[in-house]
Amino acid sequence: MKASSSGVTPSSSSSNTALAWSLLLILALIWGSSFILVKKSLVVFTPSQVGSLRIFAAFCFFVPFFIYHIKKIPFRRWPHFLLVGCLGNLFPAFLFSLAGAKLDSGVSGALNSTTPLFTLIIGVLFFKNTITKRQTIGILLGFVGALLLVTAGKTGFSLNAYALYVVLATLFYGINLNLTKKYLTNLGIDSFVITSCIFMTIGPVAAGVLFSTDFLVKMNQTGAYQALLYASLLGVMGSAIAMVLFNQLIQLTSAVLASSVTYLIPIVAITWGILDHEAILIEHYLGMAIILVGVYLVNKSK
Repeated sequence: MKASSSGVTPSSSSSNTALAWSLLLILALIWGSSFILVKKSLVVFTPSQVGSLRIFAAFCFFVPFFIYHIKKIPFRRWPHFLLVGCLGNLFPAFLFSLAGAKLDSGVSGALNSTTPLFTLIIGVLFFKNTITKRQTIGILLGFVGALLLVTAGKTGFSLNAYALYVVLATLFYGINLNLTKKYLTNLGIDSFVITSCIFMTIGPVAAGVLFSTDFLVKMNQTGAYQALLYASLLGVMGSAIAMVLFNQLIQLTSAVLASSVTYLIPIVAITWGILDHEAILIEHYLGMAIILVGVYLVNKSK
């Protein structure tokens, strides 16, 4: 078969598209379930312990792979690995844990949908990306929906400060996506090695935070091992394996399109919330719907 002018055959392009959609679905299931895992971990541990456990578990998962691939590591990129690790993993892990202490997992998942909006804004402001009128409308709609989620409550509308932790985390995600696309997608190494490098920079920080708390004392409490299992799953699946898949997705497509996984995350998160008897209000559904319409406009190229 004759190759196209871009050097990519139609069959390989179709294969990449199918792979990208498969990765989106898997990531939605993993990340959509992460909010309920945070909630279950917080039954025993503090937010700082859950956040540091999440990163430390991912770090432990990657250590043997990092050692095996050490000859491939571009050590000159350590500042980029550290920056991406902090913005895309370390800081959000703590922020989502703080939010999970007082915010339903379904609402956290819905607010997570603002990630593509911040991705576009950061790209325009700092990475010379262009923006259309339709995307501008999408951004405005997205933040109207986010405002509705942040203020909706059982007794009326009032500011839920814990929801702002999620918004800040998605801002960090938006910065991280643009940095990853710019600095870490053309290194000549696969996404698994890239992700292991990222966690090697932030894992020791998380360990320092974790073992400076009363974590070992809390391991004697009833339900501690179950909570540890939830937090470990959160780290290995939600941070380690998911980041490998996500970095591969970014290599296959654009940063904004990759962030479209947030279309599906709220559905998974709210489903878990309903199963866990969380009170999901009509205002929450409305806010999520407005955000997703905004995200659709942001991602619509024409």
